[in-house]
Amino acid sequence: MTITPDDLRPLFLFEHLDEEQLIWLSTYGSVRTYAEGDIICAQGDPAEFLFVLLEGEISLSQLIREHQAELTRGSNPGVYGGAVMAYLDGGIEQKYAHTLRAIQPTRMFALPARKFGKAVREWFPMATHLLEGIFFGMSNARRIVDQRERLTALGTITAGLTHELNNPAAAASRASAELGDRLVSAQKRLADLAAAGVDCERLGKLVHLRETLPQARPRTPLEISDAEDELGDWLEDHDVDGAWELAPGLVASGLGVADAEEVAAVAGDRQLPAAIRWLAEIIEVGQLQAEISDATGRITALLDSARQYSQLDRAPHQRVDLRQLLDSTLTMLKRKIGNVRVVTSYDPDLPEVPVYAAELNQVWTNLIVNALYAMNGKGTLTISTARENDRALVEIADTGVGISEENLARVFTPFFTTKPVGQGTGLGLDISWRIVVDRHNGDIRVESQPGNTRFQVLLPLTDA
Repeated sequence: MTITPDDLRPLFLFEHLDEEQLIWLSTYGSVRTYAEGDIICAQGDPAEFLFVLLEGEISLSQLIREHQAELTRGSNPGVYGGAVMAYLDGGIEQKYAHTLRAIQPTRMFALPARKFGKAVREWFPMATHLLEGIFFGMSNARRIVDQRERLTALGTITAGLTHELNNPAAAASRASAELGDRLVSAQKRLADLAAAGVDCERLGKLVHLRETLPQARPRTPLEISDAEDELGDWLEDHDVDGAWELAPGLVASGLGVADAEEVAAVAGDRQLPAAIRWLAEIIEVGQLQAEISDATGRITALLDSARQYSQLDRAPHQRVDLRQLLDSTLTMLKRKIGNVRVVTSYDPDLPEVPVYAAELNQVWTNLIVNALYAMNGKGTLTISTARENDRALVEIADTGVGISEENLARVFTPFFTTKPVGQGTGLGLDISWRIVVDRHNGDIRVESQPGNTRFQVLLPLTDA
């Protein structure tokens, strides 16, 4: 069906065009009619036409989480949709970004996308350059800031991990150095005992006695103090130099007066001081070995957490236990958490969830870092998991200042932030939204009031 310039002139979209331009539009455009419920254009299809409402009513909707969400309705002649980015030509992939549907019998002016793009570029060259600059500038800025946000988060994680690794590494290095000294000293003292006349049989009994000493048992501070006094007195009575320095270490390892008497029986009273010192050094060797084992165990645990957090050695999409992802993120952020109290409440019956684990860890990082910022170094961070129908629910709550009512609806908007200039890009929650909603077909919600802010992430339990 053809259309005339008089039909187009009243439309606000074309009100400033001259007669020649209106004739050009009416020449290349046409009128299309749609019954109630008809789809005018579908999201994701190649963008071939710009549609302008002449008569009727249309709905603009977008596919979100496999459901069509209506964004707006319009019945005012001149409202438009479809190939609105055609002026960019080959700069982007031209597909319909939304779905247009007729709510009632509707007439639309349809202009081929290539003609629309040509008209905009030729009739409004300056505006076209400005729009292109805004579109590509915003796209590039968003990509750059997105990358910077990721690198900043990575730097924070790396600094925290380095700090956490430094403590057990330093402890292991110190204990290793002391261990070498104690081993040399213990060997020398054993040689001195042999040179002093302690025969091989008694030396063997002395070594065996060390292996059969009782393990330390839990005692109260008062019981430990009494035991140290008792052993110190006994050692002093038997002419052991530095008795009060040796007693605490011996008592801590479980040694008492009865055990010291066994040492005296094996080594003899004359060699008792040397035998006791050898025993104390051998006990300290065991303690240093335990310290090294504990430190290396902590290093291994930290590296396991880092591997779990980064997911570098795992498939991008996999079924995972959300508790492991959350715990690894907490480990990576331990330094940043500082004095904030962390409470976890995980549903033990929650099944594994099919996710992109490394990307999801970034969501936990963004939400936890925001919560820590809101609490300013003190408060309670609560992380819980549960099942909500056919979805897994992860809730991250904090006792911070909260989010104001006017900002609550904008927290997921790109570049929106409540942090001071230079301290936030406003992309953390936008990235989280895209990972959860677009990438995982999930949902993310927020509830907030002073002292109780809760971000809830919902993830499907089955593959999309």
